[in-house]
Amino acid sequence: MTKILPRKDVVIVGLGWTGSILAHELTDQGLDVVAIERGPWRDTATDFNIGYAQDELRYSIRRDLFLQPAVETMTVRNDPSQKALPMRDFGSFLPGNGVGGAGVHWNGHTWRFWDSDFQIKTNLTKKYGASRIADLQVEDWGVTGAEMEPYYDQFEYLAGISGKAGNIKGQLQEGGNPFEDPRSRDYPNPPMQMTYAPTLFAEVGRSIGLHPFPTPSANMSRAYVNPLGIAMGQCTYCGFCERFGCANYSKSSAQTTVLPVLMKKSNFEVRTDSEVLHVDLAPGGKSARGVTYVDTSGEEYFQPADLVLLCAYGLHNARLMMLSGIGKIYDPGSGEGTVGRNYCYQTNAGVQVFFDDKNFNPFIAAGALGQTIDDYNGDAFDHGALDFVGGAGINCIPTNGRPIGTRPTLPGTPKWGSAWKKATVEGYKSTLGYSSQGSSYATRNNYLDLDPTYKDRFGRPLMRMTFDFPDNDIRMSNYVCDRMEEIAKALGGKQYAVSRRKKGWDSVPYQSTHNTGGAIMGTDPKKSAVNTFLQSWDVPNVFVIGASAFPQNAGKNPTGTVGALAFRAADAIRNQYLRNPGAPLVQA
Repeated sequence: MTKILPRKDVVIVGLGWTGSILAHELTDQGLDVVAIERGPWRDTATDFNIGYAQDELRYSIRRDLFLQPAVETMTVRNDPSQKALPMRDFGSFLPGNGVGGAGVHWNGHTWRFWDSDFQIKTNLTKKYGASRIADLQVEDWGVTGAEMEPYYDQFEYLAGISGKAGNIKGQLQEGGNPFEDPRSRDYPNPPMQMTYAPTLFAEVGRSIGLHPFPTPSANMSRAYVNPLGIAMGQCTYCGFCERFGCANYSKSSAQTTVLPVLMKKSNFEVRTDSEVLHVDLAPGGKSARGVTYVDTSGEEYFQPADLVLLCAYGLHNARLMMLSGIGKIYDPGSGEGTVGRNYCYQTNAGVQVFFDDKNFNPFIAAGALGQTIDDYNGDAFDHGALDFVGGAGINCIPTNGRPIGTRPTLPGTPKWGSAWKKATVEGYKSTLGYSSQGSSYATRNNYLDLDPTYKDRFGRPLMRMTFDFPDNDIRMSNYVCDRMEEIAKALGGKQYAVSRRKKGWDSVPYQSTHNTGGAIMGTDPKKSAVNTFLQSWDVPNVFVIGASAFPQNAGKNPTGTVGALAFRAADAIRNQYLRNPGAPLVQA
């Protein structure tokens, strides 16, 4: 028997970055808001305590903060001709679990996408002709870089990002990224103090004509108080960022930037350890009545609400839309349907350079401490004579020197035994690594839908992921690898090794938790699941906020853009939607 609860103005599914931002903004508007979070409550003082937070075995190896496949998994395959099989363990990507979501365990790289990323189809067609992208399914976002700028600025100041602007109001700034779009002001905090590896990488990059700059970082370069009055501490370079919560209040997350204020509000409530099963639609399916969820006791509840915000991890947003009958599920055969369309990822590769005469002290580190080269990213270079579109940032960001996971060895080293032990001792301090983070462009046969065979513990179909790296993206990555090899030669080590991206995406080894698409934004309801304010075309009192909205992924981490889109959606709800609740903000 489902228990019916008192009505709320707003129900939010998931309390990570986007859920926290939307909850804060809408409670400030005076709305009564409840967030329903599948995972547990997580707080810095009690869950990331300095006495045990830096436990590599517990958090990095055993993945204590992550979603477990027994709770939710998905089936995967490389193309539609294959039978998809369940992921028995998350490997290629690691969704978060609990309050704060994946924003708890991220490294902190905080990028702005460029105007050429937002208007990619128009830009590439104008420059190279429609035939150049005929094998891709890229789409414009329906917004411009200039329209997104104030929301990027809002997120960066909330999160206290450390960095150096490259372009302020059209004026290039020495030491910043010369390829970025104009911004209204500099970052709220200066860049982090560089360690030896990124310093050497930048020096060598400049010597061969490239343009390195400090990676924008959500690790605090100094003590900071954000616009909500929440204080954060200076990063101590402990090297425990990715896969860990920050015990020092030095890494931006919902816990360190929003929740201390949000949780004190009388018109906000969070219910943890409660999983939303589906969004309940009114007869006719044109409006949402609320959500049905179940708690750990197995009791089922219906939470009525006037406005439903899906703020879960992007993949889970798309699945919840499918399970709820919001929009039509994408069919790659006909090209019809929008939910599940344009699933994209990240196209990464890496280089290690081995030295005899250098000590990089890799344990002095932070998640986003480093230098980036954007000369081969996105639209920063001419693709006219090349056989691909897109690009990648080249990042020297030594995130950690943790003893279990950090074991760089020369190619040809045995995998175990005394020779391996000797090689790890020799390589630990004297190896410099850097990587390319490449764009991932949509194709017709990379998509999400519901699996016809496998179900979860509630009897709901699992999500089915069909994905492989497009040929275009492999060619792009190889080109950037060639450029990284030029840097390796200039660095002058005794030997280097290049790990290139290959066809045949493998779900087992970790690659990136940058899953995008599936509920993409746009101006055409035949090609997008949500409009440019992230409002469902089909059910106007449902908004879907997250990386699920990306029509494709750029060669940058998605979190900065996710945060900016959250602020933009909140602005639209506060200043447009609430004037005429239930009405579409954009006419189809």
